[in-house]
Amino acid sequence: MSLVAVVRSPEQIIDHGDNRSADSVNYSLGDSCSVLPDIYQEQNNLVIWQRTLSKDLLEHIAQCIEQNPRLNVEKAIIASSISDDLSMALAPLGFNGDLIENIGSLVDMFCCLFDLKRAGLRLKVLEQAMCPRFHVDWVPCRLVTSFCGPGTQWLTNEAVDRTKLGTGNNGLSDDQSGIYVDDRSIQAMTSGDVALLKGEGWFENEGAGLVHRSPPNSANEKRLLLTLDFIS
Repeated sequence: MSLVAVVRSPEQIIDHGDNRSADSVNYSLGDSCSVLPDIYQEQNNLVIWQRTLSKDLLEHIAQCIEQNPRLNVEKAIIASSISDDLSMALAPLGFNGDLIENIGSLVDMFCCLFDLKRAGLRLKVLEQAMCPRFHVDWVPCRLVTSFCGPGTQWLTNEAVDRTKLGTGNNGLSDDQSGIYVDDRSIQAMTSGDVALLKGEGWFENEGAGLVHRSPPNSANEKRLLLTLDFIS
C-alpha cells in the first residue's frame, strides 16, 4: 500500500484525544503516516511520523553518501511525473530504485496532502549544521527528514521565549539568550522521522511557527537531509 493511500484528507482528521491539551500541546506524534494530516489541527505546528528505515536501505544510503559527499540536489518535482523526475535526477548519482521510491512516496504524499501540482525538493549531504540557531521558517509548511544522521531539534510552544528569536537574542548564543529554559527543553527528531513543520506563512499562524534548528554534527558525521516545500 502506498503512503498516500493511508494519508487522510483534512476532513478525516481524528482528534488524538484524552491526554492532549490544545492549550499546552502543539505537536502530534505517530508511528504511521496517517498522523501527518494532523498538521491541519489549529493547535499543531509540528507533526512527526516516527518511522524506522530498513537495514538494507540504511546501508544503501551510507553508500550514496560515500559516493556523493557534496550532494546538493535542488529540483522542482511535478506531482504527475514524480518517478520520472526523481529517477532522472538521482539514478545517475547511484541511488537505487528502493531509495528513489521511498523519496518519491514522500513527495507524492506531500503533494496529495496539500493539493500541490509540484513541490520544491532539496536533498543535501551536510557535514555541519545548516541552520544552527533556533528560528522559524517563513513558509506555510515544510517536510523534513534525515535519512542519515541526527534529526532536527525543536522547542514546544511552552518552552520557548519568542522575543529572543532573531535580533531579540542581542547577539547571544541560544544557550545564553534565554530563548529556552534549559537543555531539557530541547526536543530532537531521530534519523528516519518524517516531520511537517508549520511555518509563519501558514494561514493565520504568524507568531506561532515551529521554533527549530539543525542539530550539531559530531566530527566526521554526515547527514542526508531531505526537505520539501510549496512552490507556485
